[in-house]
Amino acid sequence: MWELMLSKENLLAALSRVEGNRGAPGADGMTTAELRPWLLVHWPAVRAELDAGIYRPAPVRQVIIPKPGGGERMLGVPRVLDRLIQQAIAQVLVPIFDPEFSGSSFGFRPGRSAHQAVRVARRAIEDGNRWVVDLDLDRFFDRVQHDVLMARVARKVSDRRVLKLIRRYLEAGIMVDGVKMPSAEGTPQGSPLSPVLSNIMLDDLDRELFKRGHRFARYADDVRIFVRSRRAAMRVLGSVTAVVEQRLKLKVNREKSKVVPAHLMTMLGFGFYARGGKVWVRIDRKALTRWKDRIRELTSRRWSIAMDERIAEINRFTAGWMGYFQLVDAPRVFSDLDEWLRRRMRQIRWKEWKRPRTRQAMLRKLGINEQLSREWGGSSKGYWRIAGSSVLARSLPNAYWDDLGLRMLKSTWHRLRSAG
Repeated sequence: MWELMLSKENLLAALSRVEGNRGAPGADGMTTAELRPWLLVHWPAVRAELDAGIYRPAPVRQVIIPKPGGGERMLGVPRVLDRLIQQAIAQVLVPIFDPEFSGSSFGFRPGRSAHQAVRVARRAIEDGNRWVVDLDLDRFFDRVQHDVLMARVARKVSDRRVLKLIRRYLEAGIMVDGVKMPSAEGTPQGSPLSPVLSNIMLDDLDRELFKRGHRFARYADDVRIFVRSRRAAMRVLGSVTAVVEQRLKLKVNREKSKVVPAHLMTMLGFGFYARGGKVWVRIDRKALTRWKDRIRELTSRRWSIAMDERIAEINRFTAGWMGYFQLVDAPRVFSDLDEWLRRRMRQIRWKEWKRPRTRQAMLRKLGINEQLSREWGGSSKGYWRIAGSSVLARSLPNAYWDDLGLRMLKSTWHRLRSAG
């Protein structure tokens, strides 16, 4: 396995993956663009250290980002050389472990996606499982015990050199304000090796749920278990918590873990509702809030940027967002978001016109009569109020924004659904 991991073909594939992912530099400051030229000179020495068993991974650079729902998430950014080696390790581990992972596990697996997890959840609810155990693993990536994890890796990996290298990555430490801090437990989010190790760690939980006959969907540490009654759900929550804490030596967040009716459950940004004997997919309200927060940034009147450049930025964001949320069944929500976005855009135009005389002239040019142009051009009403007026809606109609290339969510949804 060692030779396969460090084979030219595997390393080149890993290098392409690291370069494609780009990402921020690690603690040494080297960028992904600088990695390939550096390897041409230094890789023989690195390979010699690896073969001799004396290679020491560098500590990861700690990055703290806010969670959408509050709190903070700690990411570990390895230096790009270590990202290359970790990617090479991951590429040989995945073919060994992934084929035997549960069919109800969807996170960070080839050929698997969040959409598949949501579809499995919908089918489980349609089949009468109207209560859901929402299991929250408390700081999962920070709490994984190395001995427990390595014991599971060693079930299928016998090459001691590979095991020793993985262990060294787990124990590489974290660089905080220039000071190396030890990492006695956890596997840093942000490393190429972390996703496959997390699935190896949680495979025991998947197997236990399958053995008990539970319907469930797991995406990384996001777990939902579907049962038919509240009483059964409470019982499952208690028994599964015992498995997680006693067998896996992890911790369940008892404040966030809960039993909820299926129509109140959310998963990966989606929710569900029943109508006409079927279960439909909706957008979680928190996802809508995050979308609006980002659009507020992109349509800020304080951001001085040409309109065509602004629209290009908005289109890039909404294209990715709609690519994910095309799974939603009801397009009405997109119509509401479209109208809100257009109103934000009308505010920008109104500010760009600045002076009353310019505003009056532009309103006339766009088809508003003299009296209304003079009345609204000199108005002292606030931007949001004027942007929502019938006068500005008539002068800057939907077709106006279509001509400028602004892509609307509802039309994008129809296009994606018809293509899919």
